Amino acid sequence: MVADVLAYFSETTEEFVRRRHGELKRHGFTNDEIFPRIAAELRGRRVAAPELSLRQLRRIVYG
Repeated sequence: MVADVLAYFSETTEEFVRRRHGELKRHGFTNDEIFPRIAAELRGRRVAAPELSLRQLRRIVYG
């Protein structure tokens, strides 16, 4: 369990965005719902990521 918590907090912004996008897609959310949600989640993380636009988030996922 400790390893899981440490892995979660050591995750880079890019890894977090890709992981959350995949999770939300699997739950049936659309990209129009996903990217604003991820942006809000990034602001609420313990160590806040830099402010990313929706376009930047899309580029992380799709290149």
